[in-house]
Amino acid sequence: MFAVEVRDHIMIGHSLPAAIFGPAQGMHGATFTVDAAFFTQELDEFGLVVDIGLATKLLDGVLEPLRYKNLDEEDGFAGKFTTTEFLCRHIFDEISKQVRTGVLSDSFRVKRIRVSLQESHIARAWFEGEI
Repeated sequence: MFAVEVRDHIMIGHSLPAAIFGPAQGMHGATFTVDAAFFTQELDEFGLVVDIGLATKLLDGVLEPLRYKNLDEEDGFAGKFTTTEFLCRHIFDEISKQVRTGVLSDSFRVKRIRVSLQESHIARAWFEGEI
């Protein structure tokens, strides 16, 4: 498979209110590096997986509602543990919806997407799936 990956970042606030999370139970901030990879079986007639500019714009648009937000106060996250893994899936779902609308032009060629969030220089998580 071929892939193109684009990168952005978000800063959020949240808490993870369960004993398993130790000190992260309390309100804290996180800055995530966010990577989104788009996979295709074949390159298009111009030798592209997807247009990098369009993919960058798509990722920015998906992340915008999360930027500088306290996720504990966002309706869509009520009662959820907004772990790094959870956020990977959330961002994957939002990107997938956009890809299906054709925002990447001939995005019907995109077969798989991987979203990874790096929360520090030593830890990251990802979600990958077919679309």
